[in-house]
Amino acid sequence: MPRDANPSGHIFGGWTLSQMDLAGATFAVERATGPVATVAIDAMKFLRPIAVGDEVSCFCSWEDEGSTSIKVKVETWTRVRGTKEAAKVTEGVFTYVAMTNEGQPRGLDDAA
Repeated sequence: MPRDANPSGHIFGGWTLSQMDLAGATFAVERATGPVATVAIDAMKFLRPIAVGDEVSCFCSWEDEGSTSIKVKVETWTRVRGTKEAAKVTEGVFTYVAMTNEGQPRGLDDAA
C-alpha cells in the first residue's frame, strides 16, 4: 500500500522485515508446537526494491535448531502484478526461541 512506501514508490524495508518475521514465526510455531519469540535476525540482505503493487511472497525453510531455538531461513520474492516473472528481493535467517505461556524459554520438545 502507498502508506508503506517511500517517496520513490518502494516499500519500506521495515514492512518487508515484519512480513518475513510473521512468516518465519508461523513456521517456527509448527516445530515448537507452541509460542515462540524472535531473538535474532542474521544475514539480512536486500537485493532489490519492492514496488507498490508488487505481489510479495515469503518462503521459509528449516536452517538449524538447538534445545530451545530454531533458525528459519526466510526468502522474499516479488512478482509484478499480472506477470509470471518472479524475483528474489531479500533473504535472512531468523532465530526463534520456544516460549512457555508465561513467557519463559522452554525446550522445543517440551509441552507449551
